[in-house]
Amino acid sequence: MLANASLMSPAAPGLAPQFSPEDVQIDIRNVGKVYGSKVEAPVIALDGVTLRIRRGEFISLLGPSGCGKSTLLGIIAGFQSATSGQLLQDGRPITKPDPSRTVVFQDYALFGWMTVQQNVEFGLKAKGMPKAERAEIARALIATVRLNGFEDKFPHQMSGGMKQRAAIARALAPDPDILLMDEPFGALDAQTRVLLQEEIARISSEAGKTVIFVTHGIDEAVFLADRVVVMSPRPGRVREEVLVPLPRPRTAEMRSDPWFVSTVNDLWETLKPEWQKGE
Repeated sequence: MLANASLMSPAAPGLAPQFSPEDVQIDIRNVGKVYGSKVEAPVIALDGVTLRIRRGEFISLLGPSGCGKSTLLGIIAGFQSATSGQLLQDGRPITKPDPSRTVVFQDYALFGWMTVQQNVEFGLKAKGMPKAERAEIARALIATVRLNGFEDKFPHQMSGGMKQRAAIARALAPDPDILLMDEPFGALDAQTRVLLQEEIARISSEAGKTVIFVTHGIDEAVFLADRVVVMSPRPGRVREEVLVPLPRPRTAEMRSDPWFVSTVNDLWETLKPEWQKGE
């Protein structure tokens, strides 16, 4: 058990935080996912995952490779279905992708033949928004991710960090309720990664969106989240939840906060044996 267990549910250490039903935006109830066929041995990716996510909350899903983090995110996105259990958004089953949820991937997923401006406008254009209105929204978002002056650049003309900023702006453009991020900074160098962590902390705080962020970076998970959900090795289960009491907006100085340092170290000691096994 982590040293900060007392920061969890006021009812008892180790339990999920309690909040009223009307505050729950994503309700994951005993979700399981099994891959395989009649001729292949089944692979249990998720087993009995139960998690309630509050509206406007920033959740980090943390765990070793293969623990089912991305699988769970894909089910929340509606890209795949659970084998068992139920997953609800605002009380309604999630059965397919929906504009209320957008995804940012590790590989940027920008259209190479479109400029930054065109990429950010893409979802708005698909919704039939008038040209002037969508152009104004896109310019504002490009400014939000600090890409002013790059509106007419193509993806190949930008660094990895700049492309990921553009991808975040495009994901925010349709004004989704929920932003799903699947290791979005995993392919970036360490310095750019830290800078973008601070950017997404700022942007998410300003936008007030619900964010579910998949990562295997402990420092990243704690720095960004309101709550870190630690998953076990396959089959993935929710093993532990850590509430993060750091105020927003998050700043670089918080990385030296004694609570932050202690929590990152405790999580590392918890997860190190699993990562050493190559899970």
